[in-house]
Amino acid sequence: MAETPHALGFCRDCFTAVTVETSRCPNCHGPRLKHHPELHELSIAHIDCDAFYAAVEKRDNPELRDKPVIIGGATRGVVSTACYVARIKGVRSAMPMFQALKLCPEAIVIKPDIRKYSAVGQQVRQLMLELTPLVEPLSIDEAFLDLAGTTRLHGRSPALSLATLLKTIEEKIGISASAGLSYNKYLAKVASDLEKPRGFSVIGKAEATAFLAEKSVSLIWGVGRAFQDQLLKDGITRIGQLQGMERAELMRRYGVMGARLFHLARGEDARSVSARDESKSISAETTFNNDIRAYDALERILWQLSERVSWRAKKDGLAGLTVALKLKTTDFKTRSRNTTLDSPTQLAHNIFSAAQPLLKREATGTEFRLIGVGISNLSEALPEMETATLDARFAALTKAEQAIDKLRGRYGKHAVERGLGFRADEDGQ
Repeated sequence: MAETPHALGFCRDCFTAVTVETSRCPNCHGPRLKHHPELHELSIAHIDCDAFYAAVEKRDNPELRDKPVIIGGATRGVVSTACYVARIKGVRSAMPMFQALKLCPEAIVIKPDIRKYSAVGQQVRQLMLELTPLVEPLSIDEAFLDLAGTTRLHGRSPALSLATLLKTIEEKIGISASAGLSYNKYLAKVASDLEKPRGFSVIGKAEATAFLAEKSVSLIWGVGRAFQDQLLKDGITRIGQLQGMERAELMRRYGVMGARLFHLARGEDARSVSARDESKSISAETTFNNDIRAYDALERILWQLSERVSWRAKKDGLAGLTVALKLKTTDFKTRSRNTTLDSPTQLAHNIFSAAQPLLKREATGTEFRLIGVGISNLSEALPEMETATLDARFAALTKAEQAIDKLRGRYGKHAVERGLGFRADEDGQ
């Protein structure tokens, strides 16, 4: 955001108050100043670690500091995260690895170490919780914070507390993060993306409508590629066009989504920051009426359960890096097996394909009374990552699944059945 002349502000390095516009802090002479007329009145924040996976790897290996680093899977060949050096060359998350290496052939490719990243994410989360109990995680490296009640506790405004937190993350954990500060969750998340890396951006009430007017409709939470294409057919490409439309008209055209367009286009978001525990996993299981030993019967039920897990993950906008299989024998002994993927997934065919070999190793004549499947190591879903694959078969399955999802969204969850699901039931008949 552009700084406002003579607005109250502070230095992000030493936190000295600055009341006149200047290019350098009068105390430490640093250039990172923040001015805004509503700076000390806003309290909803969004924090997002910068190129998180790559940043952790560079922290742990200083030789990588100035080199382009790509975190990605070797089998599926998809970029999970790229450092900013690689991004300058055009490398982006969800890009096929062969394309990324064409753009940046000198890049160092590292396989994801999700356990290490999760541990660092927990350290970041703990620092957030020391600032406010109202922390709503979105993934292992980002969260919303409600700082409204922290002024008296910490003796400084939410803006100063937020800037202090960013500096603490750098000093104690050794990675950087960017923050957005606003009066609601939607605009705080928009703001956090404006000045990456090491950014601190503010969107106030007075400027929100004008700020949004010239932005693409893709900036609105929930407007993905398909819906963006739908809006384009109606001649709508900019948020300002939505601002000139009535709520009733938008709802007539786009249903419930029309109401969201109406409010978010005007910078209105009534959602509160929820401190509920984040989902640790998404799973589904079933107990059979009669014990089953046949692999084919178990496989059909595994497919059904994979679809149920996938449906829940898509509904919540989550993807999982680990797929787990659960089996219970007739004597009530539980067998748990899991495998880690190259990149997070929310697709039924990916979940099933990962669990299928685990089932084959166990279904060798033993009778089972229960089967379950689930995903864990959850993160916010990146739909593009699932289609950007070098495997033509997986790409075709992904497109088919997405088409079926659209039909089910229109006609109900049971409107379309796929493959193995036709014959599966609890008795495996």
